[in-house]
Amino acid sequence: MTAKRLLNITESATLRISNLASELKSQGKDIISFSLGEPDFTTPSHIIDAAKASLDRGDTHYTPSPGIPELRKAIAEKLKVENKIETKPGNVIVTPGAKQAIFEVMLSVLQEGDEAILFDPAWVSYDPCIQLAGARTVWAPTSRDNGFSPENIGESVTKKTKLIVINSPCNPTGGVYSKETLKEIADIAIDNNILVLSDEIYEKIIYDMKHISIGAMDGMQDLTITVNGFSKAYAMTGWRLGYVCAPKEIYEQMLKLHSHSVSQATSFVQYAGLAALKGDQAPVTAMVSEFKKRRDLLIKGLEKLGIKSGRPDGAFYAFADVSKYGSGEKVAELLLNKAFVATTPGSAFGEAGNDYIRISYATSQERIKEALKRMEAVL
Repeated sequence: MTAKRLLNITESATLRISNLASELKSQGKDIISFSLGEPDFTTPSHIIDAAKASLDRGDTHYTPSPGIPELRKAIAEKLKVENKIETKPGNVIVTPGAKQAIFEVMLSVLQEGDEAILFDPAWVSYDPCIQLAGARTVWAPTSRDNGFSPENIGESVTKKTKLIVINSPCNPTGGVYSKETLKEIADIAIDNNILVLSDEIYEKIIYDMKHISIGAMDGMQDLTITVNGFSKAYAMTGWRLGYVCAPKEIYEQMLKLHSHSVSQATSFVQYAGLAALKGDQAPVTAMVSEFKKRRDLLIKGLEKLGIKSGRPDGAFYAFADVSKYGSGEKVAELLLNKAFVATTPGSAFGEAGNDYIRISYATSQERIKEALKRMEAVL
């Protein structure tokens, strides 16, 4: 009675762990959640005020499908100034979250027989989106020794390769790709006429490195589809607001899918996004500063337990090698049921993550300290 295309698709591992943690919490257990990729900060007040003002103005009706003109113009300006990507509002679609943008990209450019390259480990939703488009995922290896950057990329390319997906800073590793790595990917894309989907949702949460957009590199303007959003940088996860910038031909096909599915992003939320881009950026700076302190606290505590994770340069995740204590699946289960600390098994992000757990340090320093005490007692 159901469509075959969904039979091999599993539910999101991060949401599954969150549901299990919620179940234990309902039983009265004090759960410390390291599982969801969600900043624990409140959305900055000027963004909330903009949404309220929009509602008061009566902005509760349909907007143009690709988004309100003011926001699309602001996004294009942001991409040009901050990311050095030459684009126009007519190449931008505002979406209900960056995940929707990624879904629309996959269904717009991939089809039966195509291959898409993911760097292992990779965010949990890329592979299902590729499968839903009828294409096949090719997992390319990365190396922990150089921050989980891809190696020997060309070996994964075939005549069927249509798309390379990059995510820098990366979920789940926190790795940030160097200019040299991005140049290698760009050269391969140009030489083989391969599209690149660049997921830059964590671009502002970066510590000791500089973010570089592959779409700004020579020869990549017509081959790059850039996805971004407001959830992580502006603590707006529940608002569901993202965007995609694509070459005109791809933009036109995406817009068909967009208009026939979600229609548009929520009207008054788009005005909140406009305020986020145009308003005070100090809350973002403060949030990133706090994330860095949490990162250092967590990494120090993990090292004390003999758990290696490196020092992530971006996002708010530690990808921790727990093989000393068992597989990632077993350790995540143990920590949840015995220490009441929720983490995500690394296997959810690809085979390379079998010995790992992903720890999201998007929680207070006090809770991180308590979690480390519990982990030490159990392990």
